Amino acid sequence: MINNNTYNYLLSDLKKLKGIGIKTSNLLKKKKINTIFDLLWKLPKSYTDRSISTKIKDLKIGETQTVTLIPYKYNFPRIRNLPNRVNCKDDTGLLDCVFFNSYEGYVKKILPLDKEITVSGKINHFRNKYQITNPKYVSQDASLVKDKHNKYSLTEGISEKVYNNIINQILKNLPKLEEWHNPNILKKFNNISWNEAIIKLHLPKNVGNYKSDFYQRLAYDEILSSFLVHTEIRRKIKKIKKQKKIFDLKDQNKLLSRLDFKLTNDQKKTLDEINIDLKSDHKMFRLLQGDVGSGKTIVSLAAAYNIIKSGYQVAVMAPTEILARQHFSLAKKIFDKNINIGLLSSKSEYKEKKIIIKKLKGNNIDIIFGTHAIFQKKIEFKKLGLIIIDEQHKFGVNQRKKLSDKGGESCDVLLMSATPIPRTLTMTIYGDMDLSIIREKPKSRLGVKTYSKLESKIDDIVKFIKKEIKKGNQIFWVCPLIDVSKKLDHSSVLKKYEYLKNIFPNQVELLHGKTDIDKKELVLNNFLKKKFQILVSTTIIEVGIDFPNANVIVIENANKFGLSQLHQLRGRVGRGNKQSTCILMFKSSLTDNAKKRFNILKNSTDGFEISEEDMKIRGYGDILGFKQSGIKIFKLADPVHNNELFELAENEIKQMENKNEDISRYKTLMKLYDQADIINDIN
Repeated sequence: MINNNTYNYLLSDLKKLKGIGIKTSNLLKKKKINTIFDLLWKLPKSYTDRSISTKIKDLKIGETQTVTLIPYKYNFPRIRNLPNRVNCKDDTGLLDCVFFNSYEGYVKKILPLDKEITVSGKINHFRNKYQITNPKYVSQDASLVKDKHNKYSLTEGISEKVYNNIINQILKNLPKLEEWHNPNILKKFNNISWNEAIIKLHLPKNVGNYKSDFYQRLAYDEILSSFLVHTEIRRKIKKIKKQKKIFDLKDQNKLLSRLDFKLTNDQKKTLDEINIDLKSDHKMFRLLQGDVGSGKTIVSLAAAYNIIKSGYQVAVMAPTEILARQHFSLAKKIFDKNINIGLLSSKSEYKEKKIIIKKLKGNNIDIIFGTHAIFQKKIEFKKLGLIIIDEQHKFGVNQRKKLSDKGGESCDVLLMSATPIPRTLTMTIYGDMDLSIIREKPKSRLGVKTYSKLESKIDDIVKFIKKEIKKGNQIFWVCPLIDVSKKLDHSSVLKKYEYLKNIFPNQVELLHGKTDIDKKELVLNNFLKKKFQILVSTTIIEVGIDFPNANVIVIENANKFGLSQLHQLRGRVGRGNKQSTCILMFKSSLTDNAKKRFNILKNSTDGFEISEEDMKIRGYGDILGFKQSGIKIFKLADPVHNNELFELAENEIKQMENKNEDISRYKTLMKLYDQADIINDIN
């Protein structure tokens, strides 16, 4: 049995702590510090050593120093805005303690006359005398001052002293938790307990000691907790018994034979994995991860075709309406004529929507395409057998869990991601799902040639663009900003649009984040229909539909982007059968890191390889879209520096799964690391 009191204290509201009222609590909550446990991970960035006491005659101006002295006279002026001053001395000289905005009573209380007091603060000089203004530490008990005091990235409105007092109070009352790790794991961290590790983490001498046993143990706790939650979700989903989908692969093979290309080996392997899941009596909960242009869509549609042939309905959700329409058009082109295909669009007439909703409920639509609207409460399916999410927007673990429950027990779930991410991140983010990966690109694709070019050589780029337009090709021109910025020396789409419009009249259009949704759809549709040749855009086009005639992408200020984002942007071209080009523009001399990124991009088109390199260069949490998506960023663990801990946790999880081990011993660990809503019903 697990004693709830072991973690109840740590998960308590901040107001339970002495010295934290409503005001301080609200200040901390603005920084997403909601519980006592959250405060443990706000680590000191450095410390101030106040342990050495200095005589007044030896004080150094501008330094923070500690001095033991005797107050002998108060000077409390009656004129407003003048500070209160306390004259102090030791056997070597004189010093004033100066207080702004402090009441007389408070000053008298902390600095009583003729008592020996230890004071610490920054030393300055005024009228030939040393002084300390608003000393941070003052006490008759020298041991409370003469110590090493941690310095934190402070929340505005909370002083260093208050912050240290709060942290010390927590550490003093830290409960001793029952150990959850087995002896073999503990040995790897020199048998240090969670309690000891937390205390050592906050000792001033240990600031930045990332290789220590205590730091490594706590980082491992985080990783293992995340993996355990994913394991538990996977286990629960596998327990769900469903009706097997029964279909003949001859139908699938006929469908594939009608295509004007052959599937790659990776596509075949992935489709086999999905089909095995669909035919099993366990619910499928699978992520199909593939590089840009690797052919995920055709695999998902082949799986959808099999589901329809087995008598079930399919729902396909895309991140944008134009992409939903493209999937819809492809399905109409390759599916049998007797398959009923629907599109639920925001542009659909009310009457038309009503008909579609009625048809779905009556099982008169076999497959429906749309955006998130197809999962609204009012939309009911007669016999939903598969949900496919083209997952350009990232779902968190809780959202995925709800999605899995949406279609009922017999509904399988396939998520697709076009963002290749490093293996350690895949384990962390998608560990609750089975994984299929498509790395191989279709042989008909010629790839994208990548060049870097100084901005001053723009005339050469314009000449090149003119030649490409004569060949019937289209161009993306990407700028980082919408408008000119006074703070950033980056190119803006508005300025570039005006520039290119003068050179290429009636051939240029504009797109950015503030473009109205309807206008955006119109612009993209017109680009697809070749009504203009150059689309000047911000990075909003990094995820989107196929433009087979777009063969060139120019990316301005390319040195300001991460590798993964540059790769995603480059993936907008090279979708047809012609040779494509990516031009990385930069303003002036490149940093070593920028040169490194450009060279990696020039030499590789493998998104997975590129994402690994990107993480090494930029660090975890800064890879494409992760900060914006709300995906959990670990407090201590780092997939770059703690790769061996991720592998250790992965091996431990595999052993648990192979032995079908009861994970209730880890309930405290998972509860503390804020996954309670998922693991509440663990015995």
